[in-house]
Amino acid sequence: MMMAERTSRERYKLYADMFNPDLYDPVEWAATAKATGMKYVVFTTKHLDGFCMWDTKYTDFKITNTPYGKDVLKPLVDAFRAEGIRIGFYYSMIDWNHPDYTYDHMHPNRPDSEEGRAEANKNRDMKKYQQYMKNQLTEFGQIDELFLDYSYPSKGHNEWDSEGMLKLIRQLQPQILVDNRADLNHTSWGWDFLTPEMFVPHEWPTVNGERVPWEICQNFDGWSFGYARDQHHWKSTRQLIVMLAETVSKGGNLLMNVGPTGRGTFEDRAIERFKGIGEWMKVHSRAIYGCTQAPDGFQTPKNCLLTYNPETHRMYIHVLEWPFKSLHLPGFEGKVKYAQLLNDASELGWYTQTYADPGAHTHETSKAGDLIMPVPTLKPNVALPVIELILE
Repeated sequence: MMMAERTSRERYKLYADMFNPDLYDPVEWAATAKATGMKYVVFTTKHLDGFCMWDTKYTDFKITNTPYGKDVLKPLVDAFRAEGIRIGFYYSMIDWNHPDYTYDHMHPNRPDSEEGRAEANKNRDMKKYQQYMKNQLTEFGQIDELFLDYSYPSKGHNEWDSEGMLKLIRQLQPQILVDNRADLNHTSWGWDFLTPEMFVPHEWPTVNGERVPWEICQNFDGWSFGYARDQHHWKSTRQLIVMLAETVSKGGNLLMNVGPTGRGTFEDRAIERFKGIGEWMKVHSRAIYGCTQAPDGFQTPKNCLLTYNPETHRMYIHVLEWPFKSLHLPGFEGKVKYAQLLNDASELGWYTQTYADPGAHTHETSKAGDLIMPVPTLKPNVALPVIELILE
């Protein structure tokens, strides 16, 4: 918003002066996340506007100088850890509040011309800003993930001193996982996972031809990562569940964003979707946790997604469109020991088509060797039905 509306620092400070999330309850947040099925949280510590959500020593633009007057970060970490949920921090390298952060084409308070920006930047020093970031990153206790955001042509690893910053991060926290937005894709040590945003890749992302860990960040509504009162283009619960299944079917993790209100609560639309995802996960979590893309050689049935657990050797068929009579599983012949609907553990039978059947009233599209699985006429009463296959 600050960039789109070209908001001045002085005008934007009004929001900090008014900010009072008095209903913020991190214990309730953590309980909601646990019930939804989340395994880790990534909390925004500082966004592009430069406002800090903890009592940092290095700027006055922070939550302890608002009417709320308290650090929100440590109580959140304590609450989520109490629920067994891992902790990640989002930290914006972009900072439109810092006096040494140089003007570019994205800065809300930028001079309009390149010449004007160059002149204004004579009084700004990115090396001082680089040290500011390093100082702030030393204030974080042990966490599991750091989501740095983000690089673009005007600001890359040279402007951030990403090499120095990542060396410091690795030294302080050798166990940490770091995203790939610090413009260090040319290194083998400067990032741990890719971060596609607001779309699902067509296939498992690769670097130099090798599949790599990845995490997609998505949100409930059509575009906003913050609370947006007048945004009504929300994804349905079923869309979100399908997105989760598709992400896992391609070897990824799903980071689902929710923007709390200015009072520190989740709005009803978010609670409704949390509840719906949690209800589905309660009986279908085996198709998500510990799962990844199906091994090569298994063909995904039409209108389905496949997830696979290599430890339990079980395959999960997420049925996007419930078939009228039977599900065709090409390439599964001789590979299935037992089959059941995951939501109620009711058995499903199957047989192998022994000849091509081009025109009969039963299976006109089946081929010799296809595994045919008759299914109930009525779709199971769940958002996304899943068939669990125990493989030979």
